[in-house]
Amino acid sequence: MTSTPKTSALMARGAEFLGTEYAVLCGAMSWVSERNLVAAISNAGGFGVIACGAMTPELLDKEIAGTKALTAKPFGVNLITMHPALFDLIEVCARHKVGHVVLAGGIPPKGSVEAIKAFGAKVIVFAPTIALAKKLFRSGADALVIEGSEAGGHIGPVSTSVLAQEFLPALAADHLVFVAGGIGRGEAIASYLEMGAAGVQLGTRFACASESIAHPAFKQAFFRANARDAVASVQIDPRLPVIPVRALKNKGTEEFTAKQREVAQALDEGRVDMAAAQLEIEHFWAGALRRAVIDGDVESGSVMAGQSVGMVTQEQPVAEIMAQLLAESEAALTRS
Repeated sequence: MTSTPKTSALMARGAEFLGTEYAVLCGAMSWVSERNLVAAISNAGGFGVIACGAMTPELLDKEIAGTKALTAKPFGVNLITMHPALFDLIEVCARHKVGHVVLAGGIPPKGSVEAIKAFGAKVIVFAPTIALAKKLFRSGADALVIEGSEAGGHIGPVSTSVLAQEFLPALAADHLVFVAGGIGRGEAIASYLEMGAAGVQLGTRFACASESIAHPAFKQAFFRANARDAVASVQIDPRLPVIPVRALKNKGTEEFTAKQREVAQALDEGRVDMAAAQLEIEHFWAGALRRAVIDGDVESGSVMAGQSVGMVTQEQPVAEIMAQLLAESEAALTRS
């Protein structure tokens, strides 16, 4: 008998789909969502997701093997759709019989969903509009994550609460929809479940778990921060389409503005084309994030965090965070 019967009942569809006890995914955070955190979340009854990010196929191969050595529970792999070796990465997932692949960062390229389905895995996608979500479901996607602008890392322009009100009534009866962005407590989880969500995805809340390999200085930056410190990057040149990134305001925020000016000038002078310019911006983020997470450079590195960062006040084991969230959700559902 579960200690959270109401929460578990509302999460049942999502949990069955993921093969987990609870329909709680961990958002894929580059450098943070690696084998240790991913395995800890899966072992605690949630669904860990490896952030492949800019990994080579060889690195992903090692990371999946390393995660399997730490957990026998289900976990997924998040692949960035613009990765030049996307189909090689899918092949690595196939060899390891990964059960769920998350395609993030853009519309899945032609053949990618089919390549994943071919080895029996489930496909989880993101979509900023209902029309695109319906199209992706028709194309074979098994589940959708709607992520609001409160989230950390790359974000869209619309808040989680508005997305939930738009998407859940339109899609939740027939499809699996997970809600993400700005979720820091169980009461929010309960409200989205009551609206029809199959489950939720949290990143920021797990970033500073005891099992997270993030540098102590990175974790301390989270503990000191409040919601208004997690700001979205500014696009300075309309010709350079830059997906905004939410991170804690620091010197790195200013350096990104300078980097955009430098890339825009190279574009003006014909030294790079648009694809190369966008790739240069992505490489900037990858390097800046690594400096913050691994090296602990929280001044000029990118401390990516969602607006729920103010609710992250101490280092806790993943199992404790999970139990707290579920207890808060259950209390909220019992009151209602």
